[in-house]
Amino acid sequence: MTATAIQRVLTLEPSDSEHLACLCGQFDEHLKLIESRLKVHIAARGNTFQVSGEQGAVEEAVQLLHLLYRECRSGTTINPEAIHLRMQQSHLAQLTKPADDNAPVVIRTKKGTIKPRGGNQQLYVKAIQACDVNFGIGPAGTGKTYLAVACAVEALIANQVQRILLVRPAVEAGEKLGFLPGDLAQKIDPYLRPLYDALYEMLGNETVTKLIERNVIEIAPLAYMRGRTLNDSFIILDEAQNTTREQMKMFLTRIGFGSTAVITGDATQVDLPRGTPSGLKHVLNVLADIDGISMTYFQAKDVVRHPLVQKIVEAYDRFDGEPG
Repeated sequence: MTATAIQRVLTLEPSDSEHLACLCGQFDEHLKLIESRLKVHIAARGNTFQVSGEQGAVEEAVQLLHLLYRECRSGTTINPEAIHLRMQQSHLAQLTKPADDNAPVVIRTKKGTIKPRGGNQQLYVKAIQACDVNFGIGPAGTGKTYLAVACAVEALIANQVQRILLVRPAVEAGEKLGFLPGDLAQKIDPYLRPLYDALYEMLGNETVTKLIERNVIEIAPLAYMRGRTLNDSFIILDEAQNTTREQMKMFLTRIGFGSTAVITGDATQVDLPRGTPSGLKHVLNVLADIDGISMTYFQAKDVVRHPLVQKIVEAYDRFDGEPG
């Protein structure tokens, strides 16, 4: 345990094997869910539970176990959805943030570790680890999509989610899809290529291919999300500035229990038809005051590509800010 970690021993009374089984779930699935969401470790022996982790998370986990056990004793059926709602109602999901905001963040993938650069990237990753819905807004080259994919891969490896969905709106940037050769999948594939590239780097080509074949990783245009509910998934909506208001609302209402969503985009690079408002710009105002949703704004200084890219972004910002 770290210096800020603590350990609490909890004894639930009266001891009843049926009620304890209700609390823990089949194969301890309920305890594992609490561990995953609050970043604590729970060791159960009979009616005694040993909870360890960051102090705030441990205290909330203990309170949650007390609450759930009382519900089991009252005859209430406990399932993963019910546990998720209890945590959500108590704002427990927010307790996954590290106690020390200055502690460095490291993302672990199959091909090695990824270290966010700079304070904004650190805050962005911490927010993704803490919140169910996250927005990363800023210019190209700031690592918004790459870090989101890295967090998704880490969550999949740690069995925190069952699948990864990478989504993009299929909006042409100066070219018409109808003029491109191939079927719909082949036409859309170039728009999704940056997501493939990130996955290949973190997991390897062979592993990614197998996971796609098994639908553990799904890469799809935004239109394919309509009508679906996505549980236990890590969902990334990339290039979100090219969504309409209706598409953004549709996407956000697809999110199910046990899922994390990351929405990335650059509000200055909208490719929608003239006169069509961007769903990204709109949603940032609509959801600005809702707890449990993080919004990280990147600037030109956060660009981690070739040094000239940062200067190019800054030059465009200055030019666009000048009167016409």
